[in-house]
Amino acid sequence: MSTTPFSLISLSQYLRAQGLSPCENLSVQPLTGGQSNPTFLVTADGLRCVLRKKPAGDLLASAHAIDREYRVMAALQGSGVPVPRMLAYCEDSTVVGTPFFLMEFLDGRVLVDQALPGMAPAERGAIYREMNSVLAALHAVDPGAVGLADYGKTGGYFARQIARWSRQCRASTVPMNEAMHRLMDWLPEHIPPGDETTLVHGDFRLDNLVFHPTEPRVIGVLDWELSTLGHPLADFSYQCMSWHIPPALWRGIGGLNLAALGIPSEDEYVAMYARATGRDVTAHWDFCLAYNLFRMAAILHGIAQRATDGNAAAENAVETGRKAGPLAELGWQCAQRHERIGT
Repeated sequence: MSTTPFSLISLSQYLRAQGLSPCENLSVQPLTGGQSNPTFLVTADGLRCVLRKKPAGDLLASAHAIDREYRVMAALQGSGVPVPRMLAYCEDSTVVGTPFFLMEFLDGRVLVDQALPGMAPAERGAIYREMNSVLAALHAVDPGAVGLADYGKTGGYFARQIARWSRQCRASTVPMNEAMHRLMDWLPEHIPPGDETTLVHGDFRLDNLVFHPTEPRVIGVLDWELSTLGHPLADFSYQCMSWHIPPALWRGIGGLNLAALGIPSEDEYVAMYARATGRDVTAHWDFCLAYNLFRMAAILHGIAQRATDGNAAAENAVETGRKAGPLAELGWQCAQRHERIGT
C-alpha cells in the first residue's frame, strides 16, 4: 500500500459501502498536477478511478469547490463536452479527512508543454483545432437543459469576478506588486458594454484536457473547480493568454515560431472560435486579456498564500506563486494597450 495522507481502511470501507469494489489489494497514489485540490489514483480489484479531495487546513472562502466540480461533470454526461464518468461524491470528512469525489480514470495523454515537443506540425495544428472546438462546444451548452440553470448568476460576470479576485488578494498576507494594485483599480472602470451568459470552465487550458492515446481528440475535460455561469469570451480569452506569455515565464507560447511549429497564430485561433460560435471576439480583446492575466495572477497569488500557510497541494507551490507578479505586469501592458487603441 502506498503512503497517503489519509486512512486506506476508511476509504476501503467507503468503497465497499458504495458497491464500487471489494477493495482487495487497495492502492492509492498521488497524481501529478492539481495545484488546488489533491488528486489520487485509486486501484483495487475491479476498480481504477480518481479520487479528488479538498486540501486540509483553513481555506479561503469559496475556494476548492469540489462539489461544483462533481456537479458540472455529472451534468455534462452525454453532452457534446467530453468529461469523465462520475462515480460518487462524499461530504463525510471522516473518510479521507475532507470531502471528496470519485470519477473514472481516463487512460490518455495529458500534454503540459503547449509547444507540443516531439510532434509533427500537422499534429500540433490538429491538437489546437480540437481544443478550440471543445471550448466552442462548451459555450453552446444550454445550462438549463443540463440542470445547471442555477449554477451561477446571469450577467455581470466580469464585474463579479474582478471583485471576487480583488477581495481574495486584499485579504491575503502575501505582498502584491504595483501592477496588481493598478489592475484592481483599472479593471472595474473599463468593463465593456454588452453581456452574454453561458457555462464557462474557468481554467480551460491544454493540461486540463485528456487526449486520446493516439488521436488528436479530447476524451475528457478536467479541473472544473472554477466553472460557473459567465461570459464566454472571458473563458475563451483565458486560454488565449498563452500567446502572450513566454515559455520562460509560465506555460506560454509567446515569442515562439508558431508557423514553423504548425500552431495557429492568435488571430487564426480567434478566427476559428468566431466561425464556430458566431461571436464577435475581437472587440475589447485587450480588456479581456488584461482581465484574465489579472485573474491568473490572483489565482497564483492564492497558491503563494497557501504555501505560506502550509496547506498547498503541490510541492512547487512557492515557485508557482512567484509568477503572479510577472503575469500582472503583462496584464497591465494589455490594459495600457487597450487605453491606446481606445476600445
